[in-house]
Amino acid sequence: MAYQSLRLEYLQIPPVSRAYTTACVLTTAAVQLELITPFQLYFNPELIFKHFQIWRLITNFLFFGPVGFNFLFNMIFLYRYCRMLEEGSFRGRTADFVFMFLFGGFLMTLFGLFVSLVFLGQAFTIMLVYVWSRRNPYVRMNFFGLLNFQAPFLPWVLMGFSLLLGNSIIVDLLGIAVGHIYFFLEDVFPNQPGGIRILKTPSILEGQSERESKLPGLGLKLRKAIFDTPDEDPNYNPLPEERPGGFAWGEGQRLGG
Repeated sequence: MAYQSLRLEYLQIPPVSRAYTTACVLTTAAVQLELITPFQLYFNPELIFKHFQIWRLITNFLFFGPVGFNFLFNMIFLYRYCRMLEEGSFRGRTADFVFMFLFGGFLMTLFGLFVSLVFLGQAFTIMLVYVWSRRNPYVRMNFFGLLNFQAPFLPWVLMGFSLLLGNSIIVDLLGIAVGHIYFFLEDVFPNQPGGIRILKTPSILEGQSERESKLPGLGLKLRKAIFDTPDEDPNYNPLPEERPGGFAWGEGQRLGG
């Protein structure tokens, strides 16, 4: 019974959030079990471009360090804000959400060539938090019951928290910078006088189309399962945005609520 409930709860997580969070947990588990080592995962331009270890472009986003407070903290924020974005402003727009992942990952990889960062997963989490916070500007947040503020300040509060823990803030600044670039190009610039939409989701990521009918059956089913807008499920239970953090360090509610 407990297994079935857990399975149903797991399957209720939207596909992109479920896939990314699961990949991060499994990668960490593999390192903990010594099946692989962090040296096989970290971002190293020389190994990527000279020795063709292309997998590092992906695996450096999947490892958040050994199991401990920092790992759990990052996983909670990754799960919460990735899921709320996918269920909120990206609901029914899975292809656009995937494109945001690809765009953010590309920019971070590009910037990673110039900064000494070997794992970019935490920066990616901050990017998701930043985009969510800018799209929910009227949500009040509470950090550990000590600090009250509105959602757009959340990434900066997290950066301050990292500083107090003695961590480098370069990771947070990178996530904020990439998140701001995406938010500006997607939400701000197109609405300015003379503005245009620069970011356009490639048609290859879109749902069913005439070209898909030429794809093999398995490829077609996979594309439809991931990118096509799902039918409304009466039992669907999204995370409430009235409690964006879900925990004492990130609880919040909309102004006027």
